[in-house]
Amino acid sequence: MINEKNKIRKAFDTPNKKAFIVFMTAGDPDADSTVRFVLEAEKAGADLVEIGIPFSDPTAEGVVIQDANIRALKNGMTTDGAFEIVRRIREQSQIPICFMTYCNPVFHYGYDRFFTRCEELGVDGIILPDLPYEEKEEVEGPANAHNVALISMIAPTSEERIQMVAREAKGFIYVVSSMGVTGVRSEIKTDLASIVESIRQVTDVPCAVGFGISTPEQAKKMAALSDGSIVGSAVVKIIAAEGAGAAPKLHEYVSAMKKAVEEA
Repeated sequence: MINEKNKIRKAFDTPNKKAFIVFMTAGDPDADSTVRFVLEAEKAGADLVEIGIPFSDPTAEGVVIQDANIRALKNGMTTDGAFEIVRRIREQSQIPICFMTYCNPVFHYGYDRFFTRCEELGVDGIILPDLPYEEKEEVEGPANAHNVALISMIAPTSEERIQMVAREAKGFIYVVSSMGVTGVRSEIKTDLASIVESIRQVTDVPCAVGFGISTPEQAKKMAALSDGSIVGSAVVKIIAAEGAGAAPKLHEYVSAMKKAVEEA
């Protein structure tokens, strides 16, 4: 059971009940920078941060985040290294944190060991894009036991499946804006309003839209349809371009995006 120590719901407890969620890859370009960037994103208004544990075969990712994974792995980032980043963040911040990674690193670390460490350090949730709904039990059991929400991802599929997944969701629901991999999109054409409506018929767990959001206009539109907007590739692109000196540009970008979400 997820208890009150889990901070995910606090991310949505904003004046307009909308959250702005930021993703970045652990160790891109290095661990010190990731700690600094997370704290900077929080200062700029991010309500929750997803930290990607790099993996060699990130099947849900487009080229921007794939490249970030490669850079981080080349720099020696590991699962233990990602935990150390969280430990350092927790010395200065209680921002809600979710890991985003793939089943393989968690399985190899050992489910109980992994989620015990998450609980010790205050990791609030985990997103596993390659975990099929039908096989989630083996992960969800140990995650729940250690107060970590296994975040459900809902893609543009049939209404029956949307509601089946939503009924059992915890933390928040990650609504995938478009079929395909992550990455910046000039337009999001999916009928997200009907997906969110289907979700709200069966649960009050908040839902946020991700995949392809990069502009304040898109962030505002997606937050107006749901309970928040998630931005990954656009943030990772700034880090790729600016390297260890990305904090000022990140602050400026996150601040503009947060302002747009507040207006939704």
